[in-house]
Amino acid sequence: MDSTSPEFSAFSSPGGITVRRALELPGLRSGLPEVVAGGERLQRTVRWVHAGEVPNIASLLKGGELLLTTGYGVGTRPAEQRAFVRKLAERGIAALVIELGQRFARLPAALVETARAAGLPLVQLHREVPFVTVTEEIHTEIVNGHYALLQRAEEVHRRCTNALLDGGGVPQVLRILAEFSGNPVFLETADGQLLYAAGAEDDITDPLQVWEGMRAAHQDEPPGGAVLVDVPGGGPGAGSVRARLVLLPVSGALAPVHRIATERAAGSLAVVLMQARQEEELAARGRGDFLTDLAEGRIAPDDAPAQARVLGFKPTVSGPLLPVVMKLPGTPETPMGSSPGGGWAVLARAVSEELASVGVPVLLGVRPVEGRVPLLLGLRTESERAAVADRVAAALRAGVARAGMQRAGALPPVVVVG
Repeated sequence: MDSTSPEFSAFSSPGGITVRRALELPGLRSGLPEVVAGGERLQRTVRWVHAGEVPNIASLLKGGELLLTTGYGVGTRPAEQRAFVRKLAERGIAALVIELGQRFARLPAALVETARAAGLPLVQLHREVPFVTVTEEIHTEIVNGHYALLQRAEEVHRRCTNALLDGGGVPQVLRILAEFSGNPVFLETADGQLLYAAGAEDDITDPLQVWEGMRAAHQDEPPGGAVLVDVPGGGPGAGSVRARLVLLPVSGALAPVHRIATERAAGSLAVVLMQARQEEELAARGRGDFLTDLAEGRIAPDDAPAQARVLGFKPTVSGPLLPVVMKLPGTPETPMGSSPGGGWAVLARAVSEELASVGVPVLLGVRPVEGRVPLLLGLRTESERAAVADRVAAALRAGVARAGMQRAGALPPVVVVG
C-alpha cells in the first residue's frame, strides 16, 4: 500500500487532507466553489483552517492553512491586492478561499493573476457559507484521517509483536514492514553497516542490489522520500542508537502511515536487540540467506559479485571460489537448529575467528532452522583447493566446539566441500 492507494488518497502528510478533498466536503461544496487559479495544485495539504479579514493576515499564519475570507482585508488597489496574495504564497498556505457578495461581486483581476503566477490555489464561493461549519468539518476530517493512520500503523505493530512472540525474530518483522510498504526494508548499524535486508514478496528487485545502488549514489545522505527511524539503544551518547531501520521508495512512494508503523516496530526491535544481542546473528543470517539463494540458483550470476561485496566478500585476486557447507546434526533431546551455549551469533564469531588462520577471504553465514553454516571462500589457485578444504573443515569443527554447540551423544558436524 502506498500514498496512491484509495485509502490514503486524501492525505499527503500526517494529520492533513488535500485542498481537493476540502472542497468536496458539504460545507464548502454548498458555497458552489469555483477554482480560478492554481487548479493544478489541489493536492496540496491542508494542515489547518483559518478565517480572517485583516490586511496583515499572512503574518499570523504558519503555512499549510486553508484561509477563509470575505475579502475585506485584501485591499482596494491592485498593488495592495497583489501584495496580499504574494505574502500568503510566500507564507506557504494551502489555498485562499474568498466568499463573494459582501466585498466582491467577482474577484479582481489583480488577485487572480497574482495567484496564478504564484501557483496559489484561489477559490471563489458563489454562495454564503458559515465559516464555523467549514472549519469544524475540515478539522474533523483531519483528526479522523490521522486516527485512521494510527489504526493502520497499530495493526502492523500488532503483527510485528505477534511475529516476535511466535519466534519469527527480527527478519520476520522486516518482512512484515516490507510487505506493508511494498518496498525494501533494511536494518543497519548506527554507523551504516548492513545487518539484514528484506523485500516484498512480489518485488522483482533484490534488496541487496537496491542497497548497493543506494550506498553508491547516496553516501552522505539518504535518497529523497526515504524513511529512516532509529532503533533506540537505551544508553547515553553514541549508545542511544543501537541500529537504524531504512525504508526506500523503490516500488512506490512511502506514505505517512509507513513511517508511523516503522516507528512502532523500532520500539519492539530495540527490546529484542537489547535482550538477545542479535546484531551479529542477523548479519550472519543475512549472509546465510544470500549463500543459500546463490546455491539454489535464485540469484543471477551477473548480480552475485556485487551482492557479495555488499555483504563483505572481497577477494583480492580473481581466483576460483570454493563453496562449503557445515551441517550440525541434532539428537531427539536437542533438535537441529537449537542453540544452547550462546546461540548462532557465538557460533558465527567462533568459526570466523578459527577461519582467520586459514588465510583466504571468507563469506560465512548461518541457517538456524536447517542447522547449517554455508561458506564461500576465495582461492588463489585451484591447486590449493584440497589443503584449504582440510583446514576449513578443521576450523569449522573447532568453532563448533568453542561455541558449545557440540552436543553429547550427537554425531560430529558434517562438512561438505563443493
